[in-house]
Amino acid sequence: MCMHPANANDPRPWPQQGLERMICPSAIAWVGTDTPDPEAGLIDRLSDKAVFMMGDNPALPRMPERPTLLDFFRLRFNDFTVQHLLASAKRAMDDGHDEKIVLACLLHDISNGCLVRPDHGYWSGQLIAPYVSEEVAWAVTYHQALRYVPDESVGYAYPDSYDRFFGPGYELPDYIRRDAEIARNHRWYMTSRVVTLNDLYFFEDTDPVDPEIFTDLLGRHFRQPEEGLGFDNSPTSHMWRTMIWPNNFL
Repeated sequence: MCMHPANANDPRPWPQQGLERMICPSAIAWVGTDTPDPEAGLIDRLSDKAVFMMGDNPALPRMPERPTLLDFFRLRFNDFTVQHLLASAKRAMDDGHDEKIVLACLLHDISNGCLVRPDHGYWSGQLIAPYVSEEVAWAVTYHQALRYVPDESVGYAYPDSYDRFFGPGYELPDYIRRDAEIARNHRWYMTSRVVTLNDLYFFEDTDPVDPEIFTDLLGRHFRQPEEGLGFDNSPTSHMWRTMIWPNNFL
């Protein structure tokens, strides 16, 4: 297992030192593809010198003992997600939107970064719910359904990119139609709708954004736990730990 350059000077001991540490991909990574289930073959390789990986993977940059939200941006989220979220939030900030809107834009797709893509709005909203206002978590959750539904009154059209992603004949599932209607009649509709208006994609022409420009905003509106995300025993701590140790066997 190669060591990530960022770990070269980290004095903390590594788990399972001296052993071959095997990674068994989660089923969601291979179900429905041509990749066979690797678990049985890996179990056959278990020995006193080969084990399933648990804990820090030296191939990834090591997280601090008390990780903050921006640590996940720097050390875990993929580059596409980071660029997308920072650009969306920066646009909302530059347009003078309320800080709750900027925060929702900054967090709306974080599940895509290092957790799961399917139903990303629901996962992202749940992930942040213990740490932000109810309105921000709601807006993040419902932006997924609203992304598919035009609103001419605010100049929002069905994204051309969705025709590319899913095909021009794609039919929305019933739950998306249902939740878009729920959102349309909710008092926080415009909070979530403005998120969709600032929902840029990574291939759009945007300048790099320094995440540090959001430090003060996060200090005011994101309840960073003293113990670090993943270790504060919130209802979603396990989701943050999954991103810290994405290659754990169990």
